[in-house]
Amino acid sequence: MRRRRLATGIGLVLALVGRPAAATAQLSLTPVKAVGQTVTPVFEGWYRNPDGSYSISFGYFNRNSEEVLDVPIGPENFVAPGGQDQGQPTHFHPRRHWGVFAVTVPADFGEKTIAWTIRIRGETFTIPGSLHPDWQIDALEGEAGTGNTPPVLKFADGSEGRGPGGIAVGPLTVRVGKPLALVVWATDDGRRAPSIAGAGRERAPVTLTWFVHQGPGDVTFTPASPPVDAADGKATATATFSAPGAYVLRVRANDASGVANAGHAQCCWTNGFVKVVVTP
Repeated sequence: MRRRRLATGIGLVLALVGRPAAATAQLSLTPVKAVGQTVTPVFEGWYRNPDGSYSISFGYFNRNSEEVLDVPIGPENFVAPGGQDQGQPTHFHPRRHWGVFAVTVPADFGEKTIAWTIRIRGETFTIPGSLHPDWQIDALEGEAGTGNTPPVLKFADGSEGRGPGGIAVGPLTVRVGKPLALVVWATDDGRRAPSIAGAGRERAPVTLTWFVHQGPGDVTFTPASPPVDAADGKATATATFSAPGAYVLRVRANDASGVANAGHAQCCWTNGFVKVVVTP
């Protein structure tokens, strides 16, 4: 638990101060404003994958209370080394969002770093991620003390996974203005829900929320948080797109310990990504 809090807290602080001196006035203690503020990348920590590779998890802090920011992949929004697009968002919802994507690095990554840079409103924010032992998080192995693990997400094609790195499917194809069905199945072990402990994974509560992760236009989700069937974990929503182009949608599955605030436990949610090509 201590390591998770250290990673989340320090990640935010480093993101805030690791930039030009002219930007240092924009600290987290600044009064919240509705619009006009910037967005900062955050390093959440890392975890080991079953195949021996590692996932380095990133989130972000959009200082606005209302304004959604868009920063396209390219010189203003990139991860390095490697290709500019390594799964980072281009669509930033207001306030703090934890563990929205992860970059997989090989088993021999060692002491190297990988950094996410965002340039917006004349300021540059860069945060490096590494495999330093102090930043290890319990994203898959089970939370210390409870053994709590993230929910399992499954898509219709059979893809299944858990944790901040999540799973990805697609691309799916749909026309502008036509609803696209989004079907997922979500189950959890229920270890942080005492009232149902031992009732079986299929009965543990899971909360789903859909977000635009990348894309050139607006997306309307109906509903944005679809109910999860208590019997089989199935949940259905639709997405309707305002403009053609390539999109990535993200669904976040929170277990009972992380419904209100996902950031306090890196163990407790799973991301799913759906690639969509929208035609005119």
